[in-house]
Amino acid sequence: MPFDAPLLNPDLVQRLRQVRLLALDVDGVLTDGRLYFDADGDSLKAFHTLDGHGIKLVQRAGIQVALITGRDSPMVTRRASALGIRHLHQGIEKKLPTLRQLCQDLELDLSQVAYCGDDLPDLAPIHRAGVGISVPGAPSYIRRHADWVTERKGGHGAVREICDTLLQAQDSLDAVLDTYLNGQD
Repeated sequence: MPFDAPLLNPDLVQRLRQVRLLALDVDGVLTDGRLYFDADGDSLKAFHTLDGHGIKLVQRAGIQVALITGRDSPMVTRRASALGIRHLHQGIEKKLPTLRQLCQDLELDLSQVAYCGDDLPDLAPIHRAGVGISVPGAPSYIRRHADWVTERKGGHGAVREICDTLLQAQDSLDAVLDTYLNGQD
């Protein structure tokens, strides 16, 4: 795996063991937060392949993944589809009610959720999730409410860092490594 798991306090590791849903903002978490526009005014987004593979790994380990984003984007729809993400919520201004409804639908408690975001619409989910996560580029008043701030920036491997750490906390990382070492994947 490309990243070493950060040193986390034992309480946080214990909460990571309970996670059954990884919910992510998109802009600033799965991307670097910048919006690119072509000559026709169409927006473009860049996604990191390491993040995508990390998402596939946690899904394989039984952790569901959701994207909850404030913008509507066909690129996000495509990326979610390519990664097998079934829980995609776009155009969401108030993210906590959507996260609560998703937990109800999946028969999960908020304590079983890790949520990563980087701006004000993410503040309530960061604060209420079992593990609230943010990224280095987020404003300090957002990072201050997170249980953990990744070392990697959004769009530059932050999600992979989260996925690898979840796998390690749940004692699944060695099994993933063995699969690849033995050429089974």
